[in-house]
Amino acid sequence: MRAAANGTAGDARLVAANGRVAHLSLRGKVQAGRFVAGRMRAIAAPLATLWRDPEGGPQQRQLLFGERFLVLEERGDRVFGVARKDGYAGHVARSALGAEVAATHFVRVPATHLRQRPEPTAPESGWLPFGSRVAVVGGRGRFLRLTDGRFVPACHLRPLARPLPDPAAVAEMFTGAPYLWGGNSGRGIDCSGLVQLALLACGIPCPADSDLQEAMPDAAPVVAEALRRGDLLFWTGHVALMLDGRRAVHANAHHMTVISEPLAAIRARISATGGGEPTSLLRPRPALSDARAFPELPWPAPS
Repeated sequence: MRAAANGTAGDARLVAANGRVAHLSLRGKVQAGRFVAGRMRAIAAPLATLWRDPEGGPQQRQLLFGERFLVLEERGDRVFGVARKDGYAGHVARSALGAEVAATHFVRVPATHLRQRPEPTAPESGWLPFGSRVAVVGGRGRFLRLTDGRFVPACHLRPLARPLPDPAAVAEMFTGAPYLWGGNSGRGIDCSGLVQLALLACGIPCPADSDLQEAMPDAAPVVAEALRRGDLLFWTGHVALMLDGRRAVHANAHHMTVISEPLAAIRARISATGGGEPTSLLRPRPALSDARAFPELPWPAPS
C-alpha cells in the first residue's frame, strides 16, 4: 500500500488521539480534552472498514472478524479507537463491534461459510474471511461449533497456537483476488495488506503499510543475488513477496489483482513508469518457536 508519513512517533496513522480524546499513554505528548484507558471490543462483522476520518473518506485498512479493537470514544454511529493488531487508529462503524471473545482458532482458507447445523447441506448463515479469529467450544463430526452456536468445517480452521509455516504460500492463496486500496481479504486486497496477512498468519509481527513494513526493526537486508522464498522487495509505495529467487507474488494496480510473475518483469514495469529500482530487499525475522498466529505489535508504541 501507499508509503505515507514515516512511521515515527508523530505518524498520524499510529497516534491514538483525535483532539477530543486520547489514550492514557499519550498524556503530556498530545493535546486532548480527556485521556482514557479505553474499552476492548472485537470486530463482529466479517469485514469492517477502518476510516481515517469520522465522516468516511479514504479507507485506511480493513479489520477482520475477531480482531481486537480498543474503543476510546463512541460518537454517533462511529467509534474511534485503535486496532490492536498493528496500532492503527481510526473510526469504525459501531454496528461492526461486539464483545471481546477469547479466540482459539483462525480461518486458514480464503473464506468459509457459517452454518446453523453441522452438515455440508445446511444453509449458510454468514461467512468469514481468511484470518478471522474465532472461539471454538465444541465439535460434531467434521464441524467445529463456535460460541454463537454456528458451525464451521474443521478443516477450515487452525489453532492460533499453530501458525502457518510459509508466508509465500499464504500470499499465493490470494492469487486472482481483486486489488483494493486498503483491503485485507480475498474480496479485495492491496500489496501491503497481502504481506501483512501472510506474515501475521505465520506468527511474524507485521505493520500495515509498506513504508512501515520496510522499517521493521528485525528484518535483515539481503542482496539481490541471495533472494529466496519469503523475502520482501520494496519500492516507494509498493511491496512484493518472493516465491523463489526469480519470481514474486504481489497485489498491484497494474493488473488490478494478486498475481505472481518474474521479478524482472516487475522491476522493468515499475522502472518504466517512473518508480525506479527497489529501495530495500529484506528478510523478515522467523517466527519464534512459541509464536501464535496473528500476533499483535507492542502497543502503545515506545516513544
